[in-house]
Amino acid sequence: MAKSTQISNDKKVDWAKLSRTALVIRRDIIKMLGIAGSGHPGGSLSATDILTVLYFQVLKHDPKNPKWPDRDRLIFSNGHGCPALYSALAECGYFDKELLLTLRQLGSPLQGHPDMRRLSGIEASTGSLGQGLSVGIGCALAARFDKKNYTTYVIMSDGELNEGQTWEAASFASFHKLSGLITILDYNKFQLSGATKDILDMEPLADKWKSFGWNVKEIDGHSFQEIFEGIEWAKGRKDKPSILIAHTVKGKGVSFMENNNHFHGVANTKEETARALKELGESDAEIKKIVGMIA
Repeated sequence: MAKSTQISNDKKVDWAKLSRTALVIRRDIIKMLGIAGSGHPGGSLSATDILTVLYFQVLKHDPKNPKWPDRDRLIFSNGHGCPALYSALAECGYFDKELLLTLRQLGSPLQGHPDMRRLSGIEASTGSLGQGLSVGIGCALAARFDKKNYTTYVIMSDGELNEGQTWEAASFASFHKLSGLITILDYNKFQLSGATKDILDMEPLADKWKSFGWNVKEIDGHSFQEIFEGIEWAKGRKDKPSILIAHTVKGKGVSFMENNNHFHGVANTKEETARALKELGESDAEIKKIVGMIA
């Protein structure tokens, strides 16, 4: 992998650095969930590379000034995947990384779903699936009314497409030509009860979004370059909202979790934590420390 590549708009991307950051986030996810003993590994791991590109290459944001009026907005609609979001925020400097190990503990601001009232950097309290796109529309409309040029990003899960509110929001956004709204679909093809194709198949997905008046592009959701270039493509569309259908692998990065829907909402055990961290290249000393913290 080349260290860096010149991209459109004179932006230089260090692909190797993004890869290292994503690896750190995946390790954090396994540590947090192992210690917590509950949570959602699969969707957290599938969204990791998307969040890495956004927070470390794309978003206009300032951890020292989280309420900066001109910041880009990121709505993480599938809130149950928040371990990935929490790790990205901590890695950016929004809060101390030691806080990550308190996930889901009594009194911790790192709840099982993001709470904007308790944690710096969270734009919206999410987890009621199907509502995130509507929240993003509110942010995009606010930018228009306030004459701001920030971009609103919404990350959604594929299971959320079963919710009627999603398609109401999709119609509204295209009708009002909200070009400042970019949605990224974490299309890992599983939801709580099984494969999306077996529960309520939404294919042909790209055609559906096009029929609702959106710009549509399909990408590899684990290719940093395709994610980045897809976002640049979407930012260049000024006529209507855009969606990137990011094909991902549930549980990406941990062999026994990949495409294994058991890990949708079941945290890794002590033994699985050690095995996963070993696969992710964590040091023996750190693995021993984390495993020692698991009941």
